[in-house]
Amino acid sequence: MTDKETVLKFFQVLNERDLIEADKLLDPRAGFYFPKTQPMVGKNRILKFLKIFFRQYPELVFTVLRVIHHGDQAAVHWTNRGMNRRKEPYENEGVTVLEMENGKISFISDFFKNTEKW
Repeated sequence: MTDKETVLKFFQVLNERDLIEADKLLDPRAGFYFPKTQPMVGKNRILKFLKIFFRQYPELVFTVLRVIHHGDQAAVHWTNRGMNRRKEPYENEGVTVLEMENGKISFISDFFKNTEKW
């Protein structure tokens, strides 16, 4: 899988809430930087966060608008829309910066417009 395919697969994994596939995409030492949280280092911490995130937003779907890919780095502009666990509508727009190492995601940093819920 190319780095660009890995990036797109990551967003597919988010939409499918597939922690098994997420595990396959992440480098064991990956770092994840999410607004209003402490940095998460290590695949297991990231997977734990995603599990909680999927419970908070069980119906959230990401739409990738564009990918800027350069070497082993990518910036993904996305929108998302869905419902939180209280059945309240939610939508947002942002950019996720990712870096790959040996075909695995080693760095994730999210930047998005609405951080009130976090």
